[in-house]
Amino acid sequence: MHRSPILKVLLFASLTVLISNSLSHGDQPPISDDTQACIECHLSVNPGIVGDWQKSSHSSITPSKAIKKDGLERLVSSRELPEDTEEYVVGCAECHMLNPDVHKDTFEHNGYRIHTVVTPADCSVCHSDEVRQYGDNLMAHAYGNLQGNSLYRSLVDSINGRMSFEDMKLRSMKSEADTDADSCLSCHGTEVKVKETRTIETEYGEMTLPVLSGWPNDGVGRINPDGTMGSCTACHTRHQFSIETARKPATCSSCHKGPDVPAYGVYSVSKHGNIYRSMEGEWNFKNVPWTAGRDFTAPTCAACHVSLIVSEDGRVISERTHSMGNRLAIRIFGLVYAHSHPRSPDTTIIKNKAGLPLPTELTGEETGNFLISGAEKDKRLAEMKKVCLSCHSRGWVDGHFDRFNSTVRSANDMTLAATKILISAWEKGLAKGPDRNDSPFNEAIEKKWIEQWLFYANSTRFASAMGGADYGVFSNGRYYMSKNITEMFEWMELRQKSEK
Repeated sequence: MHRSPILKVLLFASLTVLISNSLSHGDQPPISDDTQACIECHLSVNPGIVGDWQKSSHSSITPSKAIKKDGLERLVSSRELPEDTEEYVVGCAECHMLNPDVHKDTFEHNGYRIHTVVTPADCSVCHSDEVRQYGDNLMAHAYGNLQGNSLYRSLVDSINGRMSFEDMKLRSMKSEADTDADSCLSCHGTEVKVKETRTIETEYGEMTLPVLSGWPNDGVGRINPDGTMGSCTACHTRHQFSIETARKPATCSSCHKGPDVPAYGVYSVSKHGNIYRSMEGEWNFKNVPWTAGRDFTAPTCAACHVSLIVSEDGRVISERTHSMGNRLAIRIFGLVYAHSHPRSPDTTIIKNKAGLPLPTELTGEETGNFLISGAEKDKRLAEMKKVCLSCHSRGWVDGHFDRFNSTVRSANDMTLAATKILISAWEKGLAKGPDRNDSPFNEAIEKKWIEQWLFYANSTRFASAMGGADYGVFSNGRYYMSKNITEMFEWMELRQKSEK
């Protein structure tokens, strides 16, 4: 189907109005001919996409002007920009037509070679420091660290695999790719591959498009068709890529919300979360740099872990970083015990003394060679404390972290008690563990063990770290850790009696 001359006129008029409205408060920055060609069609087909882009910083400033911004206000970290892009705003073509020979999802589209998946390599043209930092981040490796760890995979299968009950037997299958993509890999990221090309009929006629597996997905560790890892849009949602959105806790809640990672729930009931909800409308989430006490009066997730923060007199409190571990000394969730952060973001290289792909032994001791040193832990803790000290006294901050460290130790001890019960059940033949070539996650007592560290110990530690009060007691906290240990012990006693 071909567009009529009338439709073309209407589209052109709409485009003119769009650009005029979006730039009514200043001179119109140049838009490349390629991007204008994209907007001509997509304004009608995808008005939401165009409207989002219209509100973005990308649409209102050229890279050549952005790179000249003074000091801390500058968001373009690259030192040099390609000559053919720096004089135009960053639009459709500037992102979706970059490096077409590298992107395996590149296809011919109305005379242009474009790719569907915009990747960190594309963003690095302007944001090279951020992309490099993100690559050193556990998040960027989230897909590989899950899929490349046999214990993780066994856990995923025990949760996502379909179960059936036939002939008085319970059977469980391996999880399916679509199920994984819809659950764990929604946050960890999928591997996006080109399956085939398919010709479809659209209102603009026939089009031949690539069919992608693992798509759609915005997971933090997504493996992209150009071979890169990560998705910037996990936090900077397209196509507005708003720094305001990235600074608000709701963005992080997409992945950090459930009982396994209860950060958002804990934050919501904390004093910080209370202040945020009460004062959010009075805060300025757009200023760069972000001034503590003026732009915001309590931290969000971004303030603690990512953002460039300054004082009223312009003193830098915390540098901007996209390597989220830079201010974290202890890894408090995701695994059996809290432990020092890994040295490498690729945790598939870790093996404990028993040969298991874990950063600790099952009895809690750390595998030191794979984890950061004490000096590095002190450095990271000091970076985090700088954020805290912008609003709290030294005594308050030191007291908070002393209490948090005590909670880490006690939660690990409660997990150790549950682990010893499980190991005893394996040794007595009451459950089938790894020594019998079975999953450590699929029997009743094993599932209670999972809950001990994945839900209850995690909630207790997060509550202590963020001031979440009841999350550390009766809402998946200490009460459930003690209850779980009791139930595991009684399960083992009953099973022993029944087998006599």
